[in-house]
Amino acid sequence: MVSTHAETSRPTLPLDERTNGRQTLTAVEKLKPLTVTCSARIESLLGRAICTATIVGEDGYVLIKASEVPELEKARIKFSDGRTADLREVHRETRLDLLLAQAVGITGLRAASFGAARPLTMGQWLCSVSDTGKQTRIGIVSARIRRIPGTGAALGIRMDEKSAKNGKGVRIIGIASESPAEAAGLQENDVLITIAGEPVAEYRRVHDIVNKRQPGEIIDIRFLRQDKEESCRVRLASRTKVLQNWEGEDFANGGISLRSDNFPEVLQHDIPLFPTDMGGPVATLEGKVVGINIARVDRVTTFALPVEGFWTETQQWIKADRHPPKAVLVK
Repeated sequence: MVSTHAETSRPTLPLDERTNGRQTLTAVEKLKPLTVTCSARIESLLGRAICTATIVGEDGYVLIKASEVPELEKARIKFSDGRTADLREVHRETRLDLLLAQAVGITGLRAASFGAARPLTMGQWLCSVSDTGKQTRIGIVSARIRRIPGTGAALGIRMDEKSAKNGKGVRIIGIASESPAEAAGLQENDVLITIAGEPVAEYRRVHDIVNKRQPGEIIDIRFLRQDKEESCRVRLASRTKVLQNWEGEDFANGGISLRSDNFPEVLQHDIPLFPTDMGGPVATLEGKVVGINIARVDRVTTFALPVEGFWTETQQWIKADRHPPKAVLVK
């Protein structure tokens, strides 16, 4: 093959600029108002970003990644026009890791315009909001729609296989970095006494109790530290996330979601997003929302719930909430 001087001297974009650099994103800049106005920021009462919401009703209805907001009363919503509001929980669907909520006192919103996800083909371009609406990023469909089995919830601890002294409790011998256990303040040599109100005397019992729960759930733990009884609340994560923490991959990948598996079906894409972007819309370059980002899995993988898997149910939840059954007076 012969290369001409013109071919070899042609300027090329750096690798990291080819998919989400300024020149590339110019082509989808017109979509930014569409994706931003149908999404909103979920934040703590102190203003820290938690995740993203997709607007599904002009009267304040939004869909949120449920495992990121186990206690909705400790969160609020901020819209692209600057308005903020408290949130009222309408329906929590653990199977999908979705929460339908309503922004209290908010109207006049622009709801997402949905399109079909199933006709999408491998390599088809998609776009999504990132950094709580400040950016629009693009990527491609990277795998066929499929089921993702669950691996269970985890604390992020290693335990002594032998019972603690006097047969009471289970001793912690290791804690994963950035794990639920570390975040809750547990330490090596703490002795677990009860988990979620259930006594534990061996490490298998700890696994059994935790595995019955979903990532994102909050459980109470009682433990001994230097013979003094203490307690804490722990927010569980998926076993996938914890294993990546053990291997030091989570930080390098910019973080992964607390729950990143156990979904009936997902649309996989490679848009570079953050865990705080989950819950936001993913759209075609024609502006049709085809799914909701539900899990950041690794540096090059994000799962989205395809619209066919949640929209029919969501409309039913909204209808039931808008028109609750009337009370019948019995004489």
